[in-house]
Amino acid sequence: MKWMLFIVRLLVGLLFIFSGLIKANDPQGLSYKIQEFLEIWHLHSFNSFTLPVAVFLNTAEIGLGVALLVNFKTKITHFLLLFLLLFFTALTGYTYLTGYPKNCGCFGDCLPLSAGQSFLKDVVLLILLGFLHYFSALDKIGTGLRYAGFNCLVSIIAAIGFQYYTLTHLPIIDCLPYKIGADLSMNRKIPATAIPDSIVIYFTYKKNNQLVQFSAADFPADFSSQNYQFVKREDKLIRPGKDMDPPIKGFVLTGETGIDSTAQLLQLPAVLLVITDHAVSLQKSISALDLLPQTKTAFNKIPIYIITAEPTAVRKLLSQTKFKGWPVFSCDLKAIQTAARTNPTIYYLEKGVVVNKTAAIDYKESNY
Repeated sequence: MKWMLFIVRLLVGLLFIFSGLIKANDPQGLSYKIQEFLEIWHLHSFNSFTLPVAVFLNTAEIGLGVALLVNFKTKITHFLLLFLLLFFTALTGYTYLTGYPKNCGCFGDCLPLSAGQSFLKDVVLLILLGFLHYFSALDKIGTGLRYAGFNCLVSIIAAIGFQYYTLTHLPIIDCLPYKIGADLSMNRKIPATAIPDSIVIYFTYKKNNQLVQFSAADFPADFSSQNYQFVKREDKLIRPGKDMDPPIKGFVLTGETGIDSTAQLLQLPAVLLVITDHAVSLQKSISALDLLPQTKTAFNKIPIYIITAEPTAVRKLLSQTKFKGWPVFSCDLKAIQTAARTNPTIYYLEKGVVVNKTAAIDYKESNY
């Protein structure tokens, strides 16, 4: 029994650590996922708290996972893990029952799970954690490990430091559709492997004061407007589609005229995109623009475009600097939040393919 308890403890602890680490790689992504829940529940006023909550949850998963592995403070560790797991189970259960949002973000963008898979995972973890807690008196392997508390503290500090790094720079592992090597033009299209919804159309008519129903492919031989009076039409989903959404959604770039210039821009031989959500984010990193090519017409210079959700405010900001006149395109905020995990993020594209991307704080002209 003790070895079974040890194996279960090892598996549960490692799973919590893995889950925390994969999300700590991109805490901003988890923050946006929490905001999706808040949007559904009409709690937008709490959006400013989602990033600290994301960092806390990731740190808690890692720290408690380590505590479980080293059998540190067993009762309080089990209690905190149970509380955390019940919280996750409630979210995944809500997603599974309602279908919103489509992905709960349990393992971030690197390992997307369906709502059903996420909910089942949490239920299984609850059972395993209950098993560990019930037989905790028999789980003695690893008890009394030297420096167990110190190891937990180090893991918490390391988790916070790791997230600070990925928030300041960029995720270490990029699993987004804007990663280096991605073709943005292709990622804006529905995948060739997509399978559309299978729908059967049913009609209900009245004939001789009785309701009759048949499909669009199975009209009765005696059908006529004199014999049949239309009642209603129903579209019944027989089989849901798959992969019908393009990897990149909402990445539409429009200038002052409101014309969609995305396709033309993504066909340029080379281009630099400075992507930022709000004008204040660009203002904090305005010095990074000094490293960029200064004109579009200079020999061997790369065209530069500013992509933002606040084009008017950004144009006003640039008008007070030597960067006045730089082209500014507006884009959907959610698309920008996916493309720019740090603000600003600088992209170097060649015909729509991401050759390089960096946080503005890390930009070096020699890399482009």
